[in-house]
Amino acid sequence: MVFDLNGGRSGTDLRWTLLTEQPAPDDRQHRHLCQLIGTLINANLRYTYGQ
Repeated sequence: MVFDLNGGRSGTDLRWTLLTEQPAPDDRQHRHLCQLIGTLINANLRYTYGQ
């Protein structure tokens, strides 16, 4: 996974790219991976700040 951060006056933008080996995951597996990553980035990160 690659994270790109781009900061500006209004804040910081985060873009992440999931890199996989061939064959690429099917749609179901892709959605599952995105959900897991979203939980890791969003929910678990909030817990580290006590929110």
